[in-house]
Amino acid sequence: MVRYTLLRFLVFFGCLALLWLLGLRSRDEEVWLVAGAAVLSLAISFVVLRPFRNEASETIQRRVDARREAMERKAAASAAGRDAAEEDAEDEVGRTRSTPDDFR
Repeated sequence: MVRYTLLRFLVFFGCLALLWLLGLRSRDEEVWLVAGAAVLSLAISFVVLRPFRNEASETIQRRVDARREAMERKAAASAAGRDAAEEDAEDEVGRTRSTPDDFR
């Protein structure tokens, strides 16, 4: 993920430098310089950095899946523990509950 982001920045600054060298240098053209560099770097990144983008996407997807599985395991363990605690509480209530015969 970091590699892809750094490559995007490098492509942007490379486009910025290229457009500056091509003549977009005056104060009045700064907005055009930045906007042109952004559009040009977007197009270049879309084509050239595709493998890095796919790799970053797969890494993120693996992390999300692992986090989801961990949450599901934790929820299942919590539910199992809660079920066991409820059963223990019911057993305890059943043992301590008095019957009418106890008062005779």
